[in-house]
Amino acid sequence: MFCKIASGEVPAKKVYDDGKIIAFLDINPAGTLKGHTLVMPKEHRTGIEDCEADLLAAVMRAIKKIVPAVREVSGAEGINVLRNEGKAAGELVPHLHFHVIPRGGGDGIHFEENRRSAAEEELSKTAEEIKAKLKG
Repeated sequence: MFCKIASGEVPAKKVYDDGKIIAFLDINPAGTLKGHTLVMPKEHRTGIEDCEADLLAAVMRAIKKIVPAVREVSGAEGINVLRNEGKAAGELVPHLHFHVIPRGGGDGIHFEENRRSAAEEELSKTAEEIKAKLKG
């Protein structure tokens, strides 16, 4: 579906298009404020690991422009920029995209649920495992 939006086959409420990156309003916006925007490369990429660094940087540059515009239009007190990477994380469309979600107090969006305390030993071990993968 997102590839068809990018190509113009399917209409969307576009707010940004620089030839490589497109942004449009989410048809099922989160929260109570207007302006929930999706930002993505026009070329199909399934996720962050499938995206070249320069293309991902172009997405981030677009997000940097879009955030203040969404904040001003929506009157948001805050903004969430997030990526649901994979089905288990809530991704519904397998095309790399980021959500720019305007936030206000009491908007009903909760990301802090199901958090846990982690022991120092677990944190240390996990940090070392991740660092080892980054070196390899």
